Amino acid sequence: MSIVAIVGRPNVGKSTLFNRLIQRREAIVDSVSGVTRDRHYGKTDWNGKEFSIIDTGGYVKGSDDVFEEQIDKQVELAIDEADAIIFMVDVEAGVTGMDEDVANLLRRQNKPVFLVVNKVDNAMREENAVEFYSLGLGDYYTIAGISGSGTGDLLDALVEVLPDKPEVEENILPRFAVVGRPNAGKSSFINALIGQDRYIVTDVAGTTRDAIDTKYNRFGFEFNLV
Repeated sequence: MSIVAIVGRPNVGKSTLFNRLIQRREAIVDSVSGVTRDRHYGKTDWNGKEFSIIDTGGYVKGSDDVFEEQIDKQVELAIDEADAIIFMVDVEAGVTGMDEDVANLLRRQNKPVFLVVNKVDNAMREENAVEFYSLGLGDYYTIAGISGSGTGDLLDALVEVLPDKPEVEENILPRFAVVGRPNAGKSSFINALIGQDRYIVTDVAGTTRDAIDTKYNRFGFEFNLV
């Protein structure tokens, strides 16, 4: 199945678009930046084509936030994994230095990049979106993530570039939830089981905020860890 990553600086509406595409409110959405930290996966389909979506945390270079280095690493892993990338920006804020940092990262990728200007819900904002040509990524798509306006045109173009991958029969796997008080080591435990840094781990309580499924498939066992 093809994979699409949604990336951008903090608080541009990535999780809002993710929830709209998967048609469920799985990713936490808040006006405070930095709410999303780990990669968050979901599935959607358009025009009969099913694909996976990755919601990522906000990409920021040079931040003194204790989480930011690991958030940026998660974003870069999502970009590496994806077949196509949705780069979200915010028409209300205009082009920022953080947007330019993300654009510089994406120009080095040999993958389709869709520049998506969010929060465009009137004609004046449609005109203001023109400034995003300065990011050097070509044409853009204007949407309003909350209402869904403009997402149809974006998805029409997106599915055209996604590679055709063979359908894999989906089994209903057992799901095991790892629970406990904050900072007890839940994320470290899952990272150790799957053998990779899938979840951000710090000494700060409450680092993990979303409930995220991860598939375990080793030693003849297959199940989902939450």
